[in-house]
Order: sequence, then structure tokens, then C-alpha cells
Amino acid sequence: MAEQTETVAGGCTCGHVRYEMAGPPLVVHGCHCRWCQRQSGSAFAINALIEEDRVTLTHGEVHEIMVATPSGAGQRISRCPKCQVAVWSNYLRAGSNVRFVKVGTLDDPDRHPPDVHIYTEDKQPWVSLPAGVPAVAKFYVVEEVYSADSLKRRAALQARA
Repeated sequence: MAEQTETVAGGCTCGHVRYEMAGPPLVVHGCHCRWCQRQSGSAFAINALIEEDRVTLTHGEVHEIMVATPSGAGQRISRCPKCQVAVWSNYLRAGSNVRFVKVGTLDDPDRHPPDVHIYTEDKQPWVSLPAGVPAVAKFYVVEEVYSADSLKRRAALQARA
């Protein structure tokens, strides 16, 4: 599949924060861990992982907060300072150069369904996962889930770190 070169837009609920995401995400996670359930107030979180330099803030500003994570590395959450909606985060264990864009903040979130469901050992029992989408109890082997293009982009990120 050829890399998507178009830009997709997103933002917070009140419209103060607007951003653009250039190109496709490296991968989209449907994360069912208890931590994501608690932070999102929902059954799971959907995050599009993409290089930080492919996400451009086009309007407003974000307020960043640091929160603890089970790994101990921490997570920097970027929120609208007015409506407090989280638009993306950086899990420091994954490196500060990868943004986890909250798919629900995209103008067209339907275009970015999960490529993989992770931490399904913690998923709510009433959640049914779609057939044909990889689902793992904890985490996956990157080389088995990422596309060839995403693996190249990931290698470039690691070379810069």
C-alpha cells in the first residue's frame, strides 16, 4: 500500500486547539489496559502513533501535564487549556518523538480504526473485538504488526534518538 500523503485535521471539543497530522500513522492501537480505561473514562483508548514532526498545531496552544505510567517512564498529555480535552500524548518509554494522537479528536476518526488491539487481557468482558484485526493479551512484536513503511519510519526515529 502506498503511503498516504494527505493531511488530516483534528482538534478539541471547544475548537481552541486545531492540529494537522501529515500522512498515515505508524500504527493505530486499541488499548484495553486498565490505565487507559481510567484515563479515558471509557472501555479503551484509540491512539494513532505518529512522528512528532508530522503533527502540526495550527490553532491555539496545548497545556502539557505529566502523569505516572505503569512503566514508570511517565506520560506527557497535551490538553486544550480551555475544554481540557486530551488531543495527544507522549509516552516517554516510547520516546518523546512519537505522538499518540487521540483518534477521537480527528475530524474523521472513522479513517483510523485500530490496526491491533493490545492489553486485551484487561478488556471489558462486554467488548467484542472485530474479526481479522490482531488482538494480543499484552503487547505485540512490532515487526509482526507494523507495515514495511512504518518499520522504515520507526528505524529512522530510532536513528535520531
